[in-house]
Amino acid sequence: MILKNKNQIELMRAAGLLLYKAHIVAKEMIEPGITTAAIDAEVEKFILTNNAIPLFKGVQGKVPFPAACCMSVNEEIVHGIPSQRKLTDGDILSIDIGVRLNGWCSDCACTHAIGEIDTEKQKLMDVTEECLRLAIREIKPGLKWSKIAKEMAQYARSNSFSVVETLVGHGIGEGLWESPQIPNYHSRVLRDFKLKEGLVIAVEPMINAGVKNTQTLDDHWTIVTKDHKPSAHFEHTIAVTASGAQVLTCGPDGEGWAM
Repeated sequence: MILKNKNQIELMRAAGLLLYKAHIVAKEMIEPGITTAAIDAEVEKFILTNNAIPLFKGVQGKVPFPAACCMSVNEEIVHGIPSQRKLTDGDILSIDIGVRLNGWCSDCACTHAIGEIDTEKQKLMDVTEECLRLAIREIKPGLKWSKIAKEMAQYARSNSFSVVETLVGHGIGEGLWESPQIPNYHSRVLRDFKLKEGLVIAVEPMINAGVKNTQTLDDHWTIVTKDHKPSAHFEHTIAVTASGAQVLTCGPDGEGWAM
């Protein structure tokens, strides 16, 4: 666990604000008929123009991740690869972006409705966003993460949804992935920890309309729901302060999802 001082958190806030603006670039392009590749290209251009680095592009796996953004549609939970696929009315699109600015990282995600969506997808989005909002409300020094994770999972499950357990959030700072791991459910496997002032974490509930089980597609990146029912994903980079949570990836006036 690497704790940050106030100056370092200010630098991470600058990275987070730029990342929020990158998400707005994407949001303003979203409509039926647009391709995920077109959105990705504009976001990458925006990041590079602002002297930042798109963190996801080139991440090593069986094959390097080829894009600046993860674009996950409907049953795709995370790590969807942008393509010439056109978004259609009724889709939901989860966009996950990371940036490094002046040596400091930021990571956040948001799920969007494309045109008119059905009531199940809308409820799924609302519940997932509320899981993140719940965590932001509860974060404070001295509290065990497991308490917040239990509440997030209970809220999702009480709404007849399932919580992805094969993927978790993470610490973040000069590296994209730092200790500790941040599950969205109470884990008997992952080590519990107390929140400390100066800790910066990426909290990212991933909630499924159907079963929690997942599988990875042949592209080696895209993770989908086993039953092919839709999934939603909301994420913020959050600093733990003496007074509670400071969301680093919101807008200049504190606006944004789950705020």
